[in-house]
Amino acid sequence: MNVWQPEPGETLLARAPVTFATGAAPLVRGMRWFRDTERNDIQHELQGWPEGPSFTPRSTGNSMARRLLKGTAKVTGVTVMAALSAAGGNIAAPSSADSGSDTPDDPANEVDDFPVMWAAPGTIGRTLPWQLDPGRVNQKYWRTHLIVTDRRILFVELPYDGGNMEAIDDEVIWQTPRADIRGVELKNFKDGNDFTINFSDGSWCRLSCRSRRQLTRYLMRAPVLLTVADLNQRQRKAILDYAEEIEMPGSVSPVITQNACGHYNVDILLPGRLTSAFGASEASLVLDEEGRDIDVSDYHPEDFGIG
Repeated sequence: MNVWQPEPGETLLARAPVTFATGAAPLVRGMRWFRDTERNDIQHELQGWPEGPSFTPRSTGNSMARRLLKGTAKVTGVTVMAALSAAGGNIAAPSSADSGSDTPDDPANEVDDFPVMWAAPGTIGRTLPWQLDPGRVNQKYWRTHLIVTDRRILFVELPYDGGNMEAIDDEVIWQTPRADIRGVELKNFKDGNDFTINFSDGSWCRLSCRSRRQLTRYLMRAPVLLTVADLNQRQRKAILDYAEEIEMPGSVSPVITQNACGHYNVDILLPGRLTSAFGASEASLVLDEEGRDIDVSDYHPEDFGIG
């Protein structure tokens, strides 16, 4: 078992499974491309990459047929569910996603085309590892995690065993300092799992993560980290009481940041909660100036990592 650990003085902020994203619009559903700035396909130019699938966008006619078929299936499904409900069946409609939008923010790159790498020759984007591509890795047996620290970001590859998800054997396959990151953008089209990392040289990549908010809140800007000693007595007591409640090991330090609204965000990454399927799951609380644990119903947008 080999669990990646930060260097002395470096703080682990977040860790979660990521892959290159996948198109969701009818013309590009299930597809992705690797592009240069002239929109040429460059996957065969990427050094060390094995062969992977090549995609062709669907024609408008096929797309219309797929939408009509999907619409018919939805109407039929609603009719069947209504009939079952009228007959006394306990049928619940599927809930909508917490995030996501049916309106594309960038039609050229989400509807007509779907690049997940945009990189001129010699740029950072072209150095990204092929293991991020679901078309080149068997995800039944392997996962890639993005790790965010206060100094850098890195990708690790590790085996995946659904029967033993606590077994972690990390191999670092790529890393870059935070100075190479110019910005991060949330991409909400369709399922709301995607985000882009924009590099300082103009290249970018589009990734997908089911728990993207915890990653991106620490990626969007370099956080100013606080220690327990930086807080007032009431806040310190609240954190120490919580650490005792969740049995935080002595080797772990809380990640504490002050949100723009004035609240304090506290994340505790417990080693016992690290899994190959979900990454590092944090125990969290949000405190006010008086050291009160704020109920989620009273959170400000910044407390969710928005803004």
